Amino acid sequence: MSFLVIGECVADIVRGADGTERIHPGGSPANVAYGLARLGRDVTLLTQLADDPTGRLIADHLKDAGVRVEVGGAPVRTPSAVVGLDAHGGASYTFDIAWTLETGELLVEQPGHVHIGSIAAVTAPGAATVLAEVERLRDRATVSYDPNVRPALMGDHTEAVARVERCVALSDVVKASDEDLDWLYPGAEPHEVAARWRALGPAVVLITRGAAGSILFTGRETITAEAPPVTVVDTVGAGDSFMSAVLDVLGRRGRETLAGLGAHDLVRMLCRATAAAAVTVSRAGAQPPDRAELDAAEERFTLRFGRVR
Repeated sequence: MSFLVIGECVADIVRGADGTERIHPGGSPANVAYGLARLGRDVTLLTQLADDPTGRLIADHLKDAGVRVEVGGAPVRTPSAVVGLDAHGGASYTFDIAWTLETGELLVEQPGHVHIGSIAAVTAPGAATVLAEVERLRDRATVSYDPNVRPALMGDHTEAVARVERCVALSDVVKASDEDLDWLYPGAEPHEVAARWRALGPAVVLITRGAAGSILFTGRETITAEAPPVTVVDTVGAGDSFMSAVLDVLGRRGRETLAGLGAHDLVRMLCRATAAAAVTVSRAGAQPPDRAELDAAEERFTLRFGRVR
């Protein structure tokens, strides 16, 4: 199966608690594409990159992993985010980004799956292009979405929730963090949000909770996974690695099959995704595991920490 990811690339300028700075290729959709390529998947990223040093750095990073990069219009400069890390490796972001995606005829063949998310799915004017592509392709492709909420860029709360829910309604699989839910639906429990979103259309909803693990919801199953204890370097890209691993497991499933996934397949997906995130937080920047690393990590995680409630 081929994957098409549509969304932003961002140069992450990571400032450590000691004041040091490092530049990492980033952007949630770009990270998902990179993670899929690291797992050996056939993936194309439709994005925007400027012809500047950070743009070339990001393009080389993606292509080295095997991602095909298609550029739908070049911005004046490549988007950037200053990432501040606290003493526990937690990340906060300050963005310099514009999203004006344009696209003609895609060079990629009809994908089997389309992934969207983050800034690109809700930021005008480029978000209109993203949604138009999803609507054009979804009759023949499954769709996933990660809101990856950035409050500073979301604008009016009510309008932002409506934009997010439009993306949810187009999707078969949705992944969000507990921080996303706290901003979108203050005070709501994860199962309440999952029920709300599933009523809009997705067969599978996943909620990540950092060190508290993750929860998966379908119409018949609620499954949790604990996070393995790891030494956290930083949390940059952990959710994107989780998403890549989910899509790797689901990549051969059609829309009808997704709705009927059994507990065994769901447990494996959750364990594999949680293991991918654990590997990523153990090293600096958005550096997801390759297939051999993930296979080894999944085995350790499943034997020691996986469980169903």
